[in-house]
Amino acid sequence: MASLGSPVVDCTHLRVRKLSRAISRLYDAEMAGIGLRMTQFSLLACVERLGPVSPSALAEAMTMDASTLTRNLRPLLARRWAAQESGQDARQRIVTLTELGAATLLSARGRWRRAQKHVRAVLGEADLTTLNSLIDRIQDKLAGGDLNA
Repeated sequence: MASLGSPVVDCTHLRVRKLSRAISRLYDAEMAGIGLRMTQFSLLACVERLGPVSPSALAEAMTMDASTLTRNLRPLLARRWAAQESGQDARQRIVTLTELGAATLLSARGRWRRAQKHVRAVLGEADLTTLNSLIDRIQDKLAGGDLNA
């Protein structure tokens, strides 16, 4: 039987998580000045883009499960950056961006651009283009593929 190598050194999951945390730290440091985390910025931007949206459609757009969405949405609702209201029937919920949320998002966009610029400077244009292209290709493969094969 062939050896797969050291589980720690060769673990793709660990490498991707470490990269994700390192990049998140750069973006979160920029957003900290307005009390926002990058995950919250992304969620607010998605609510803005989709308009009034059901939690299930929002979770799908963000590629997260319902419980993760609920956990990430709580602080946005608490800070009144987003609102959750009844839909056309009492069982349906709709998430909307509030005026305060829109103003926060507008302020955060400048910080996001600075974080983008910083990442671009650190990685260089060629590596950033390669990384983004590779991420997109891998996501497409994983979305359409059977990981159990």
